[in-house]
Amino acid sequence: MQNKLLVTVICLCYNHENFVLESLHSVLNQDYQHIELIVVDDCSTDNSKKTIEKWLLDYPNIQFIFNNTNLGNTNSFNKALKSAKGNYIIDLAADDVLVPDCISQQIKTFRESSFKNLGVVYGNTELIKENGEFSSYFFPVDDNLKTIEKRQTGNIYLSVISGGNSICSVSSMAKKSVYDSLNGYNEILAYEDLDFWIRSSRLYEFEYIDKILVKKRISNNSLTDNFYNNSKARFKKINLSTYLILKKAIKLNQTKKEDFGIQKRVHHEIVHTFKIKAYGLLFKNIGLRFWLFWRTNFKKY
Repeated sequence: MQNKLLVTVICLCYNHENFVLESLHSVLNQDYQHIELIVVDDCSTDNSKKTIEKWLLDYPNIQFIFNNTNLGNTNSFNKALKSAKGNYIIDLAADDVLVPDCISQQIKTFRESSFKNLGVVYGNTELIKENGEFSSYFFPVDDNLKTIEKRQTGNIYLSVISGGNSICSVSSMAKKSVYDSLNGYNEILAYEDLDFWIRSSRLYEFEYIDKILVKKRISNNSLTDNFYNNSKARFKKINLSTYLILKKAIKLNQTKKEDFGIQKRVHHEIVHTFKIKAYGLLFKNIGLRFWLFWRTNFKKY
């Protein structure tokens, strides 16, 4: 009965006409059959919409949502989430590729994990270039493709707020009940993953799958590029979102150890905003640092 649980894959497309069909076929070619696929095009300016519509002629039962205006990842995902029927949810970018046993491995982990409050599972990812050639792995591996550094599991909240490599977002699957309890992604943010992992790890346990589950494409239009390139339109909103995420996370902290943990991220943002000459955000992040100084010295936890 557990094997018949429905998994909803929400595939978000924005200007991915060269990659979207490979991504969609990777969902249909899974060795796990109980899958609902929802495709969202966020008002692409290339031929993504036409490419998807032509492909859907052979798959008329797949739901397709087209945004008449560009809403961004968080809004587009939540829009699709409202119609999702699955017990589990995968957030898939339309230039990434699921390996054939990705979903079956994730479902197997949910079924066999010893954690009683398990909300999210994730694995390792192969990073590929735009032409599909191998680049590297998200988490470094040995000759047997096993992760070299042991991943923390269970309650990983402190790990998430402290470091930048605690989660591989693109290889994750979460229970729909997790998204429901958090009201989906925060739509005021330019990107979703850090905020979602902080909020979900505060409430739920996480499990790691030591396998390559996804191939993630590294492109010039990636989120990372938008963090550092001030010529990009999303540059300012993305870096402001990081400040808002950290500000909210401090309020979620319950111990002095957690406050000391998030100081590492705040310090990183102070250095980062200084380097990119975002001086308004620099002073906002310095304000967070003073707040943490007060909390760790005077707050009764």
